[in-house]
Amino acid sequence: MVNYKLYYFNMKGRGELIRLLFAVSGQKYEDFRIDNNDWPEYKSKAPFGQAPYLEITNGKKTIILSQSVAIGRFLARKFGLAGKGDEEQAMVDMYGDQISDLLNEFAKFMMEKDETKKKEIYQKLETEIIPYHMKFFEAKLSESKSGFFFDSGLTWIDLYLFNLLGLLGEQRNQLFEHFKAVKTLYDKVSEYGKIKAYLETRPETAM
Repeated sequence: MVNYKLYYFNMKGRGELIRLLFAVSGQKYEDFRIDNNDWPEYKSKAPFGQAPYLEITNGKKTIILSQSVAIGRFLARKFGLAGKGDEEQAMVDMYGDQISDLLNEFAKFMMEKDETKKKEIYQKLETEIIPYHMKFFEAKLSESKSGFFFDSGLTWIDLYLFNLLGLLGEQRNQLFEHFKAVKTLYDKVSEYGKIKAYLETRPETAM
């Protein structure tokens, strides 16, 4: 029997894609939320000194995976959420990398301490960066018959974009006025079986 233990902070951030994958698959795992004061202890166990990281124990063998998207792709393959066939999986990964580019830009805003610079970053995000990326997602989603990125159904990138849209807070409602297919994706994931149940019970966090 394989046991999974996720190490991350009490926030959505880069760890929520992993939690969503566990939720939709129904796979049991331990969601260990690190207190900020205890981070030095757990940082030493992380392969690259970063969270999230996932501890996987299978019998006497334990491995630790780091990097949120690498973990997400690993679990997606395990749970049948990586796409159908090599070509679709490559396309899924391509869009996943594009979502990562946008998430990295958003992270700059979240990490900035200087309030003046933070406002400047936010303005650029709102008027340039987010719309630039969203037009690619909108175009792909508009072609789909399933409401997800691919006609074959839900993949990990649907969950990935869903989480990023959640991190945008109320701003996403303004986006939805211009990107209708993106809104459809957000709504479909929100109502998707085990995801809906998870969203109703997950801890409330600031981000």
